[in-house]
Amino acid sequence: MGKKAITVDNQVAKLVGRGMIMDLGEDKAKEILLDIGYYRLGFYWNPFEIDDEHNLKAGTKFSDVVKLYYLDTDLKHILSKAINRIEINFKTQLIYYASIKYDENPTWFADKKIVTKSYVDKFPDYYTRKFKSDNKPIKKHHAKYPNDIYAPAWKTLEFLTFGSVITLYMSISNKALKEEISKQYHIKRIEVFENFLTTILFIRNICAHSDLLFDANTPKEIKTTPLIKFNNNNRHCLDSSIKVILYFLEQISISRHKIIKDKIDELFSQFDNNQIIKEIISNKIGYLK
Repeated sequence: MGKKAITVDNQVAKLVGRGMIMDLGEDKAKEILLDIGYYRLGFYWNPFEIDDEHNLKAGTKFSDVVKLYYLDTDLKHILSKAINRIEINFKTQLIYYASIKYDENPTWFADKKIVTKSYVDKFPDYYTRKFKSDNKPIKKHHAKYPNDIYAPAWKTLEFLTFGSVITLYMSISNKALKEEISKQYHIKRIEVFENFLTTILFIRNICAHSDLLFDANTPKEIKTTPLIKFNNNNRHCLDSSIKVILYFLEQISISRHKIIKDKIDELFSQFDNNQIIKEIISNKIGYLK
């Protein structure tokens, strides 16, 4: 909207002036703009813009912009459920195998002989007074054991963010231990496993922070592997990230993998008769049937 807020009536007028067809009617358009917001919805008419003045392609319909918004939103919900399952499973594998390996040291995650010095030195930034107060099992542990600096791994790691736990895995010095964990997902090469984890985290953060998903491209190329076939060998597009998520999910639960994959296919299939959205799904997301 530039540097000055404008009324919803002027928002509609501006869009019409740029070539938007108000096929839902101007009253409905105003209702939607006041619901979703002009600025947020603007990300979804961006693919239809043809110049720096934000003019739109001939025939651009307001309804298609709204459909793209809800496609993005629905896909975030589907992927969030899948990633949540992966996060819990990954934490469980890391906690189990590392805690069994270092069974004499329940706080192995803070031991510089086990984990890199940089991670251990930074750990107090995670394990703050607020962290201990907000998470009841941690608070209860320190009430019972006031001299403990940290609660054991099986308590502490459950409350760390997905990103923090991935960083912890990457900071473990014992290569054999890291391979033991990656093999639970049938991935032999640690660098591939770590690349896949950071790919999943990238999508997780987009879903969690309301960023744009449909044209998301990973900053780092997804590593090649015979485990996954990427469409057109495009290893940056959203579809390739989805394939990584589905691969992990299949190693955890075949039934859950099928449910999520079917939901994604069903979502995209809703637009088989909408050439505009179908092209976005194919060209920007990279999804092919």
